[in-house]
Amino acid sequence: MSSKHQHDGKVNGARRGEQLLKKLREDSPEIYYAGERVKDVTTHPAFKNGVQSLAALYDLQWKQPDVMLYDSPASGKKVGRSFMIAKTHDELRSVSKMMKAWADASFGMMGRSPDYLNRAMTAYASGVDFLIQANPKVGKNARTYYEYLRENDLCLTHTLITPQANRAVNTAKQADPYLAARVKEETDAGIVIRGCRMLATLPAADEIMVFPSTLLKNQEEDAPYAFGLALPTNTKGLKFQCREAVDYGHSHYDHPLGSRFEEMDAVVIFDDVFVPWENVFLYRDVKSCNEAYARTGAIVNMSHQVVVKNIAKTEFLLGLTSLMAHTIGIETFQHIQEKIAEIWVNMETMKAFLRAAEADATLDEYGTMRPAWNPLDAARNLYPRLYPRMVEIIQQMGASGLVAMPTEADMNGPLSEEIQKYYQAARADAHERIPLFRLAWDAALSAFGSRQVLYERFFFGDPVRMAGALVANHDRTAYMDRVREFLARAKEEAAAEATKS
Repeated sequence: MSSKHQHDGKVNGARRGEQLLKKLREDSPEIYYAGERVKDVTTHPAFKNGVQSLAALYDLQWKQPDVMLYDSPASGKKVGRSFMIAKTHDELRSVSKMMKAWADASFGMMGRSPDYLNRAMTAYASGVDFLIQANPKVGKNARTYYEYLRENDLCLTHTLITPQANRAVNTAKQADPYLAARVKEETDAGIVIRGCRMLATLPAADEIMVFPSTLLKNQEEDAPYAFGLALPTNTKGLKFQCREAVDYGHSHYDHPLGSRFEEMDAVVIFDDVFVPWENVFLYRDVKSCNEAYARTGAIVNMSHQVVVKNIAKTEFLLGLTSLMAHTIGIETFQHIQEKIAEIWVNMETMKAFLRAAEADATLDEYGTMRPAWNPLDAARNLYPRLYPRMVEIIQQMGASGLVAMPTEADMNGPLSEEIQKYYQAARADAHERIPLFRLAWDAALSAFGSRQVLYERFFFGDPVRMAGALVANHDRTAYMDRVREFLARAKEEAAAEATKS
C-alpha cells in the first residue's frame, strides 16, 4: 500500500488537532495492547490522553502561526516550520524557536514529538544527492516523500534497531534469519519485508520511517537488512505490539504527566509487508545505509531538535525543584542550593551547546544551513548522564514527601479536613502543596518518570558505544601535537640547562 498512490496530488497544509484525530480514527494502524487489537487509539484508555496531547501540538501551530508555520515553497500554503530547509542562520534559529514552543508544551516529556522526525526527513530531502548517488533508482524518492509529508503535515514514527536474541553474533547470524526485518523478496513493483524491528515510539502515527541503524557490517550477508523506506502505519501486514502503558487512567491531578504525555513504545512486526519502490530510499547498500544519517545531515538535524527538547526538560526540572524548595522552606540549606545550582548549570550548558551549534552553523555541500556538529555531539553524549542525576535530586529533595501524598479522591474524602491541616507547607496550604508533590512524584518515581529516565539514558543508543564513536570520529591530533611540542620544548630546555652546567 503506497502513501503516494493513496494521496496522490493532495495538498492540505498544516493540520489542526481534529484532523489528526479524524485520520487516526479512519486509518487506524494495527496496534495490539494487553492481548487485544486496539480499535480506536483516540478512545482507548492506554492511548487517548497521549493522542490528545499530540493533537494539541497541531492546534498550537495555529495559535502561534508566525512562530510555528511558514509558506510552502511549492503550494504557498502554511506548513509546519519543522519542515523548513534552512538556508540562513536566521531561518535555522526560526526552526529552533518553533521546536522550543512544541517542547515547552510537554515540558520536553514528549521526546518523539513530530518535529523530531520531520527534521530527519527534511535532511534526507536536502541531502537527496547522496541517496541518488547510492541508488539512482530509489534515492530520488526521498525528496518526493518529504514534500508529501510537508504538504500534508503528517506525523511519523520510526524504527531502526534490530532485535538480537543472541547478542554474541550480528543480525545476519541469528538463529532465525527473519528475526530482524529483512527483504524476503523483490518484484518489479517493490519489495516484501518480513521480521521485526525495535523500537517504535508513538505508534499512533500516520506513517513510519524504517531506516537501518549504523551498525551493519560491510558484508554481503547484511545486504538484505540494509534498506531505508517509509509507508503508512495502516499498511497491510504491519503490526505494532505495545508495552504496558504508563498512563494508568488516573486523573490529571493524580498523574499530571503520565495522564497527558504517554507516547507508548512498540515492537514493529512486518508480516510480509509489501513496499512499493516509490516508498524506498536506500536499498541493499550496507555502506550507504551506515553513512546516510551523517552524510545527509539527518543525525545533526535530529540532535538539534533533541537539544532543544533537553533545554525545555531541564527548565522544567529547575522550576520544579525550585518551587519544591520554596514551598517547604528548605531553600536556605546549602546542600539544597548546591542541588538546584547543579540543575541550573545543566540548563545553561545545554543552552550554550545550542547557541554554539547555531552560531557556528555553515552551509553544507547541498547548500543547507547545517548546525555545527561538535556541540550537538557533546550534548547528546552528556545529557544521558545528567538526566538521571537530576531525577535523583528530586527524589532527595522530596524524600518521604513524594510517597505520602493523598490522591484526588482523598482530597474529597472523609479525611479532607485532616488532610488540609496535616499536609500544609511553610508557604502553601495542602491544596497547593499536594499537586506540586504529586507532579514531582510523577517526574521522579512513577512508571512514567522511570520510563523517562530509561528513555534519556539510551536516547541515541548505548552510551558506551556512543562514547566510542565520539572518540573515533573526532580528530584529536592537534591537541596531541600541542602536548608533543611542549614535551619537545621541555627536552630542549633541559638539554640547554645541562650544557650550561
